[in-house]
Amino acid sequence: MIIELATSDDLAQLLAFREEAAAWLAELGSDQWRRPYPADRLLATIEAGTVFMVRDGETTAATITLTPEAEGGLWLSEELAEPSMFVNKLTVARTHAGRDLGGRMLDWAGDRAYRSGASWLRLDAWTTNEELQRYYLRHGFEHVRTVTEGGAVNGGPRVSGWLGQRLARINKSHGLTDRASNPLPDQAGF
Repeated sequence: MIIELATSDDLAQLLAFREEAAAWLAELGSDQWRRPYPADRLLATIEAGTVFMVRDGETTAATITLTPEAEGGLWLSEELAEPSMFVNKLTVARTHAGRDLGGRMLDWAGDRAYRSGASWLRLDAWTTNEELQRYYLRHGFEHVRTVTEGGAVNGGPRVSGWLGQRLARINKSHGLTDRASNPLPDQAGF
C-alpha cells in the first residue's frame, strides 16, 4: 500500500468515507460524525497539503489528515509551544477494516511528525466514543485530559474533546510506501 497527498479529485471519495464511517458508527450507537462535513472546508485542507490517502492498488483504503495546526480551544498555550503534529479525520474504508491499517497510519504519522521536527503526535477523539479512546490508548497514546462542554480552553462547546498524545519517533514498521513529499521543518511551522 502507498500513502500520498490527496488531490482535489479525492474530494468525493473523502466525503463518501465520512458518510460510510458515520453510518458504521451509528450502527455501533455513536453519534460521532452525524453532521455533514462541509466540502469547502475539506477542499481547503486538501489544498493545504495536509490530507493523505492510502491506496491499495486501484482502491482507496484510508485517509488521514496530519497538520501542525491544532484544533482551536483544546490545547493549553504551553502545550501549543511544544513542536507537535495533529492527527485528524483518520478514516479506514470498511473494506479494509480489521487489518490495523489505522494503527499503521498512526505509526506513519508519528514517523512523519518526527522527521518534521515535532516532539509530539497529538489528536482529539470524540468525547463519548470510549472504544475509539481505548483504540488510541492501545496504540501508545496517553490521555492528556477531556475538554467538555463549556470547558474549552478558548471557548465553545466540545464534542471531540478527548485529548491524547504520544511521542513522535522514527518508525518504519508501518509498511506504507510513502509517496508524499518529505516533510521539512519549515513545512511544520518549526
